[in-house]
Amino acid sequence: MKQAIYPGSFDPVTLGHLDIIRRGSRVVDHLIVAVLVNSAKSPLFSVEERVEMLRHETAHMPNVEVQSFQGLLVDYARMTGSAFIVRGLRAVTDFEYELQISQTNKMIAPEIDTVFFTTSLNYSYVSSSVVKEIASYGGAIEKMVTPYVAECVKTKIKMQMEEQSYEQH
Repeated sequence: MKQAIYPGSFDPVTLGHLDIIRRGSRVVDHLIVAVLVNSAKSPLFSVEERVEMLRHETAHMPNVEVQSFQGLLVDYARMTGSAFIVRGLRAVTDFEYELQISQTNKMIAPEIDTVFFTTSLNYSYVSSSVVKEIASYGGAIEKMVTPYVAECVKTKIKMQMEEQSYEQH
């Protein structure tokens, strides 16, 4: 069985992420979407919320499983028995960064390969950071995320704004 991991922060999951998940799930028997627990970042959504959003969005994909992990990706890949890491590339700058990471992973774990998918053109401008930035100013994000995720983002941002307003009074 060919198994792969598609790691990321997915804060929030975008249509670009879902495109990579769909395409990745077609070339392996089992795809684990692995939400990274990264204490160095302060995400909009908790790990549990991100896992839940991804499970909701991938529920119709029988060979996709969503988990969270922390630590080295190659250690997690070994632990799950995954032979491949799936990564998406939007631009040349992504490639330079991802190449360095994949080469480092290959040095640590020679048995694990990285497979790159270039982002579909209609999602090449989409990133979680852009989604959050636009949403924080009340802009339309419906062309970058699913309706479910758009509602989650808007609700979360509204809650944060109310908390900030409460703290200032």
